[in-house]
Amino acid sequence: MSDPLLVHRLQFGFTLTFHYLFPQLTMGLALLVAVLKTGAFFRHDARLDAAAQFWGRILGVNFVIGVVTGIPMEFQFGTNWSRFSVFAGGVIGQTLAMETVFAFFLESSFLGLFLFGARRVSPFLHWLSAVLLWLGTWISGFFITVTNAFMQHPVGHRVEPDGRLAVESLSALLTSPWALWQYAHVMLGAVQTGCFVMAGIGAYYLLSGHHEEQARLYVRTGVTIGLVASLLQVMPTGDAQGRLVADHQPVTLAAMEGLFETGPGAPLALVGQPDTEARRLDNPLLVPRALSFLTYRRWMATVQGLDSFPEDTWPSNVPLVYYAYHIMVGLGTIFIAIQLAAAALLRRGRLFTPRWRRMLWVLMLALPFPYVANTAGWLTAEAGRQPWIVYGLMRTQAGSSENVVGGNALFTLLGFTGLYALLALLFLFLAAREIAHGPGGAPLAPDAAGAPRE
Repeated sequence: MSDPLLVHRLQFGFTLTFHYLFPQLTMGLALLVAVLKTGAFFRHDARLDAAAQFWGRILGVNFVIGVVTGIPMEFQFGTNWSRFSVFAGGVIGQTLAMETVFAFFLESSFLGLFLFGARRVSPFLHWLSAVLLWLGTWISGFFITVTNAFMQHPVGHRVEPDGRLAVESLSALLTSPWALWQYAHVMLGAVQTGCFVMAGIGAYYLLSGHHEEQARLYVRTGVTIGLVASLLQVMPTGDAQGRLVADHQPVTLAAMEGLFETGPGAPLALVGQPDTEARRLDNPLLVPRALSFLTYRRWMATVQGLDSFPEDTWPSNVPLVYYAYHIMVGLGTIFIAIQLAAAALLRRGRLFTPRWRRMLWVLMLALPFPYVANTAGWLTAEAGRQPWIVYGLMRTQAGSSENVVGGNALFTLLGFTGLYALLALLFLFLAAREIAHGPGGAPLAPDAAGAPRE
């Protein structure tokens, strides 16, 4: 741990990964709460209104912890990545400022109005607060995604005489194909998280015999919207994102697929272990020519392997990129299978029957895995971009702070680890308390505190 660059990367990677556990649920639940509240307002349905209020409280707890964990990252741009901030601050400072001014204040204000204004404002204004809360969270996600998309595929900028970057075209920056497709992919991942959490908690209530009417609503909403999000995550958003990587970061695509040799009719690796020293994929299970077709829509198209690029331009950890990508894709496939099976049972009226309780167990136990899939997706993107901090313009080693030694960064990393562990326990306690009280606000019976009843 004497290498300052390594510690800087570990610190930012840890804080970012932990922080994003919360925004993904906030953005996913914000949409679901808006859907429930919209149904409650236009159909005058008290069940939907109770559901929206319950999940609004869960969202509120999640939002607060997300804000607290996100604050240190802003400071790290100046403390750990000062040279990057000097170089690219003229561009990313614009989008980060827009996120704060146009989105964060919007979502925080209307979250408060939604949580505490049910009896203080008209039904219309309360419904509007839910819709604006959803818009605020998604606008916030847009500006953050645009910031990352610029680092992945820099557009809309110019280089000033002093070597710093500045915005040349704000419209090009905000509407680049990379940013738009990445945004859609990220939001759908957040929706999947929200849907699996909602369906999982609903399944827990059904298995434990509590709040059954509300629980059926949670499962039905989570499965229905989750199925749509899972399918759209693959096509068109995942497909479009993959083709952009092939066009603009072909070395990253080669690392993601474990493709070491360039050639026509490239196979798709379902499993295998990349050996970077021998430059091969061990024990592969391949689908012949599938990678060429998925990437270029031609079975015999040539796909560049890692051998087409100088080794100093490879991602610094090829196995990490490969495994993270395959975990993301594998879990995404499992999500589609789960949601399809649950939706089919729901359509036939069998999902809530005693015979199919095992499907409720699947929904409940699947709850944490969207977090894993989203984390793996971000690991693929960020580790795949290496060795660049701004792709093609600035290498990561040139962006770190020169005056912060490894020991200082390691000390703060240990501090963040302890602090975030406490915040994780606080979140779990507060969320568990809300779940125990349930949508009616009354505590569950003592037998619900343990495992769900058979």
